[in-house]
Amino acid sequence: MDRDAAPQFVLPLVVRIEKAAPPARTDALETAARAVLVLLSDERATAADGEWSQAVRDWQDARIRKVVRRARGAEWRRAAELPGITVTGRAPAATAAEDGPPPAAEVRVFPPVPLDGWPKELAKLQVSGTDLDDPEPPPAPDLTGPVLWLSPHVEMSAGKAMAQAGHGAQLAWWELDDAARAAWREAGFPLAVRTASAERWDDLTTSGLPVVRDAGFTEIAPGSCTVVADHPALRRP
Repeated sequence: MDRDAAPQFVLPLVVRIEKAAPPARTDALETAARAVLVLLSDERATAADGEWSQAVRDWQDARIRKVVRRARGAEWRRAAELPGITVTGRAPAATAAEDGPPPAAEVRVFPPVPLDGWPKELAKLQVSGTDLDDPEPPPAPDLTGPVLWLSPHVEMSAGKAMAQAGHGAQLAWWELDDAARAAWREAGFPLAVRTASAERWDDLTTSGLPVVRDAGFTEIAPGSCTVVADHPALRRP
C-alpha cells in the first residue's frame, strides 16, 4: 500500500512542562522514546482484539507520524484522564545549581488518532514551547545497550527531537526478532539518546542500522537523516 495514499493517523505524545520546573532535555527525549516502545508492546495494541490494535495498524499502514505537545497544571491533569500510558524518566543527579536538579520527565502517549481528529483536550495543547536544556552535559552512553544517535548536522527543538527519537525506537523495534523484543521489554526498555560526533555519524549512517529520514513536515528539510537506532541485537558482526 502507498503510505501517502492511506488514511493518515498520528501518535500523540504529551510532555509535562511545568513553568517553574521543566524536565531536562535528554531525559525528555529518552522518556518519549520509551513511551513509544511501551505503547507498541502493550497488549491493547498487540492483541488481535485489543482496544487500540486497529488504530495502531491504521497508523502503521500510513506514515508513522508523531506529534509532541506540552501541558502543565490542569492541562496535564485533563490529558492524563484520556486513555493512554504515562512513562516517567529519571531525574538527573543533584548539581550545584541553586534551584536543584530538574524533575524526572513525564510523557503520556496516546493511541493513534486521525490527523484531523485529535481529542479536544489534546488539540488545544501547544506544540511550540518545548525548548528544554540539560543542566549538565549528559554522561557518555553505555555502548553495550541501545543508543539512539541524533544527527550532529540537524538542529531540532526538544519536541521535534522527542518525536524523532520515538521514530528511531520504533524502527529498532520493527527490526528486532521476538526474543530480542521480549528481552528489551522485560528490562524496561533501557536506552540512551545522544548526539553523535560528525565522525561517528558518518559511520553510523552506513552501518546498516535503522535510520530515520524525516518527511519534512516541520522544522527540517525532507529526507534529512535525523536518528540512527543502534541496538546491540541489530549490529553487524
